[in-house]
Amino acid sequence: MKELTRAEEQIMQILWELGRGFVKDIMDRLPEPKPAYNTVSTIVRILERKGFVSYHAYGKTHQYYPVVSRDIYRKHFLNRFVANYFGDSFGELVNFFARDRRLSLSELEDLNRRLRDEIERQREVHDERDQ
Repeated sequence: MKELTRAEEQIMQILWELGRGFVKDIMDRLPEPKPAYNTVSTIVRILERKGFVSYHAYGKTHQYYPVVSRDIYRKHFLNRFVANYFGDSFGELVNFFARDRRLSLSELEDLNRRLRDEIERQREVHDERDQ
């Protein structure tokens, strides 16, 4: 999967929220100062070439929609980020935030609970496979 530029990602965020939309709809959601209509149109066409969006044609107008889901891109982005900055270790990512005091005590407790739940779930799956 190709990487997105910041501008492309901003457009994709809007399309994921909208589900489908015309360039005008995307323009309406962009913050001020808004880029030119032609700029947004060009970015959408680049996203189409990269395989992130497709469209339905209505005469000369196109209604665009995502073909890559937010979850699929998020997983790709996060995996690449963790590989590049944390030695491909999600544990190191969590340790970074815990040590950097970016997680509050309640967030750490919630994370601990979620981890215990996931450990238990994986134990059950593992035990089922061993039987």
